[in-house]
Amino acid sequence: MELKILLWLSIFLIFYIYVGYTIVLTILSKIFKIQDSTQAVAVDMPAVTLFVAAWNESESVLEKVKNSLEIDYPADKLTFLWVTDGSDDGTPDILKQFPQMTVLHEPERNGKIGAMNRGMKFVKTPIVVFCDANTFLNKNAITEIVKTFSDSRVGCVAGEKRIFSFDKDSASGSGEGFYWKLESYLKKTESILGSTVGAAGELFAIRTELFQEVEPDTILDDFLISMRIISNGYKVKYNPNAIATEMSSATVSDELTRKVRIAAGGFQVISRLSALLNPFAKPWICFTYVSHKVLRWTVLPLVFLIAFFSNYFLVLERNHYWIYDILYIAQLCFYFATLIGAVLQNRSIKVKIFFIPYYLMMMNYAIVLGFFKFLGKKQHVNWVRAQRAVVK
Repeated sequence: MELKILLWLSIFLIFYIYVGYTIVLTILSKIFKIQDSTQAVAVDMPAVTLFVAAWNESESVLEKVKNSLEIDYPADKLTFLWVTDGSDDGTPDILKQFPQMTVLHEPERNGKIGAMNRGMKFVKTPIVVFCDANTFLNKNAITEIVKTFSDSRVGCVAGEKRIFSFDKDSASGSGEGFYWKLESYLKKTESILGSTVGAAGELFAIRTELFQEVEPDTILDDFLISMRIISNGYKVKYNPNAIATEMSSATVSDELTRKVRIAAGGFQVISRLSALLNPFAKPWICFTYVSHKVLRWTVLPLVFLIAFFSNYFLVLERNHYWIYDILYIAQLCFYFATLIGAVLQNRSIKVKIFFIPYYLMMMNYAIVLGFFKFLGKKQHVNWVRAQRAVVK
């Protein structure tokens, strides 16, 4: 009996985390038919700072500057601020060639959050937009973000992250692209129903007055900043019309390094946002936070193991129900597909279906590694940037 309970509970959790939560949000959005505040029209065009914390980005900085200068927003209301602390590859010198760019530079490197804490002291505009040096914004991105801030209850706006996709792609590109399509849908639906859970550092904006200096050892600065804004009674809205696009990681190994860091940061965030786990304080936020992030960051690797081994021992029992044979065969097929994805991981192919289970298992492996890095406090706030794929 205990094995059956463990099996069905683990299957339920896997289904709920990957599919069920999405279904629940979809049904609720259809029932309540709440108007999406991203359709609001801005009354004015406030001054905005586009803030980029960059470290050794000499390979992409010229393209990023070009992209930034092409943004469709009044030039007299848009300030470009770069913090390049620790860069020793010429990034600050390249930026200083452009008079539109304000560059803050110190030789010592203190991580992205150190750059953000220092740079925010120089921001004088009511809205600050954060983005990465290797992401490229659509021309209307800032206008779309400003429109969303026309609602005074909104304290943070999350943009949409997209991965360049190709007809033929590797496991890293296919998996990351699939993951962010699902994330985009979840964030959009959560936003319609109230607040989305966190923001991605590739593109998000806040009301400058709401910024609170973040602990210098923070790994997931974007998520912590946005969730603390929710804790303070404001909403985090998702605007799919503000788009940041970047290349996928060059290989699964590069993506694994990134995911381990995110996982370690996830456990750190859970420890610092414990108040949001109280269902009586903010019931809806607690529900979305646990469903979207906490369950993914904590129980997923364990429930996959429980599902497999409990199913295995049930199949060994005499006179067991045939449904357990079907479930076990389904699990074996899933892991066989994962193995095929592992063999083909660095090949650019059109048939990408095997890359999805492989990418999911890679993410769960990263959670395990990230957990031990968090426990041992071995994930440094500074990190080696993952290599990105090149345009084909």
